[in-house]
Amino acid sequence: MYPEGWWLWRGAGGAVDDDGGLVVRSVAGELGAFEVLVRRYHGVACRVAALAGAGADCEDVVQEAFVRAFDHLAGFRVGEPFRPWLLRIVVNQARNLHRTRTRRDRVTGRVAVLRESVDEVVGSGDPHRTAEAAERSRVLWSALLGLPEKDRQVLGCRYLLGLTEAETAQVLGWPRGSVKSRAFRALARLREVVPVSLDQRLDDGVRGHA
Repeated sequence: MYPEGWWLWRGAGGAVDDDGGLVVRSVAGELGAFEVLVRRYHGVACRVAALAGAGADCEDVVQEAFVRAFDHLAGFRVGEPFRPWLLRIVVNQARNLHRTRTRRDRVTGRVAVLRESVDEVVGSGDPHRTAEAAERSRVLWSALLGLPEKDRQVLGCRYLLGLTEAETAQVLGWPRGSVKSRAFRALARLREVVPVSLDQRLDDGVRGHA
């Protein structure tokens, strides 16, 4: 049994260790292949879960998302990008969690993981980074936290995680035009409160992930 489109992937010279090859091998019963996919995308899945509001339950959301992804691998069309397909499942799991968790838990957990994501953008992640980098992290984190949830999600996907517009649209379940317009408005709101130096860093990120 093979997933849809596997013959096109094979005919195009797909490698056994690229995402398509790992999906084909997983569906064929090679569990080790799916473990490679889990290791490859666990980090970004956790960050997407945080941006979608999973907070302190990020790990549980991601684990459940991987279980659901594995259960539906046979329906994945090999040759299409695997990452946005997986991350859409993560977002759906996080949204389901929203409906059953208190607002206090959402805010507490989201703050912790979102700050970790911001640290990677504005600093090296080194605990001994300079006081200046730490201050940049604090300011940008506070500014992002003050934005509406959809603004946080689109900026997080586009500029913290480096997803393309098409990938962001697939992950969030929005039309691509909505991603573009929402990101534009969200950046405008962010620039109202973020100093010029941080604004320039965001612009650098935009160019790097366009």
